[in-house]
Amino acid sequence: FAARAVEGMWRELGGKLTGTVREGPVPARLKPAFVATSPPLAEVVRDVNKYSNNVMAQQLFLTLALRRNGVATFEGARDALRQWWQARLGDAEPPMPDNGAGLSREARISAQALARMLQVAWASPVMPELVASLPIAGVDGTLRRSQSRAGAAHLKSGSLRDVMAVAGYVDAASGRRYVLVALVNHPQAGAARPVLDALIDWTARDQ
Repeated sequence: FAARAVEGMWRELGGKLTGTVREGPVPARLKPAFVATSPPLAEVVRDVNKYSNNVMAQQLFLTLALRRNGVATFEGARDALRQWWQARLGDAEPPMPDNGAGLSREARISAQALARMLQVAWASPVMPELVASLPIAGVDGTLRRSQSRAGAAHLKSGSLRDVMAVAGYVDAASGRRYVLVALVNHPQAGAARPVLDALIDWTARDQ
């Protein structure tokens, strides 16, 4: 992806490439021709969650391994996540993240485990940044077209063929706040969208 992105931008600027991209170790003491500083993590996570950016999600996932081992591998990232999960959620069933992005048929997590993670996240120091990164139902991000009560919920949505899901927090009329997780696995999962909107509304109307 990085090679194609750089090539595309270079050609748009009028440049020409006659060679090929080769993988290999960087020579010692080589000075970089260009350095780009990443935005703060909170901004990156906001873009990932608001707009379901799978490429960015995968890069963040690989960064877990890079920071621990100096090498960005999926195996290393999965190991880092398992250790993080064990330290914070104990015996709760761990997820199977595969490649760290939403576009995977091998990724797994149960509704119960996801709900437990959201409960733990609410009590963490990064809670404000996490909640702010989630799409607001009926307002922005991937939930801007949701027919549920506008502004009543901060939820991450997800969809693949045969899969539809939402997870996050709902602010109810009673003043209570709920963790809401709904995972639909069915050949006609796309037809569940109105049901998920109704579930969000039902939760928000709690008196």
